[in-house]
Amino acid sequence: MSQISAEHISVAYEDKIILEDLSLDLLDGNITTIIGSNGCGKSTLLKALTRIQAIKSGQILIDGEAIAKLSTKEVAKKIALLPQVLEATEGISVYELVSYGRFPHQKYLGNLTSFDRDKIHWAMEVTKVTPYANLDVDSLSGGQRQRVWIAMALAQDTDTIFLDEPTTYLDMNHQLEILELLYRLNQENHKTIIMVLHDLNLAARFSDCLVAMKDGEIKYQGSAKEIMTDAILKDIFHIKAQIVTDPIFNRPTLLSYQLL
Repeated sequence: MSQISAEHISVAYEDKIILEDLSLDLLDGNITTIIGSNGCGKSTLLKALTRIQAIKSGQILIDGEAIAKLSTKEVAKKIALLPQVLEATEGISVYELVSYGRFPHQKYLGNLTSFDRDKIHWAMEVTKVTPYANLDVDSLSGGQRQRVWIAMALAQDTDTIFLDEPTTYLDMNHQLEILELLYRLNQENHKTIIMVLHDLNLAARFSDCLVAMKDGEIKYQGSAKEIMTDAILKDIFHIKAQIVTDPIFNRPTLLSYQLL
């Protein structure tokens, strides 16, 4: 398992500070979800942790090594990222897109080994996209496409998967489908999952740890029961929340809320 941490990192876009003196340890084997209002720095933090976004100061460590000193392929063998905005896939088949996940492990571009193909087939089976192997990715529904992208991340064969709002634009059924898939990957395949979610009830239901951000800082961190409180949601989202316990999953659930 890969141990990932941020030590006193700061990130700026030109002269605007987005994250300042932020530290975070991500626990192996957990599902950690970052929550917070729009513009608080959630996606920026995810990009910094995966070296997509350069940091101004501090350091990101993977297994005790500074991520800045690792090659791109070395980083890609340890962590996978499913970004919020996905690249265009016109004319690309499902199998082809999933096979891109093996790039960090290839010595020669496009030369897939039998081991690579085994990993691709496994990733497609786990995500249930095998029936679509020869179809164009663009011909699939939103939920199906999202599973294909997750299959590509799985084919990358990393301990840790980062996802930026993986349920955006999906209906309720497909949101559950994606999050239940991630939960199974965590429980059965021991993948560490770090994601950004806007839906607080889904975050509380599926996460071991919630990280609540505000104005580029981590204000609170803990279990769903520790974070999903009226006082914390008031501070983070400026709402008066009514919170109950879900009778099925025994997790806190935001029943209703009002603007302050």
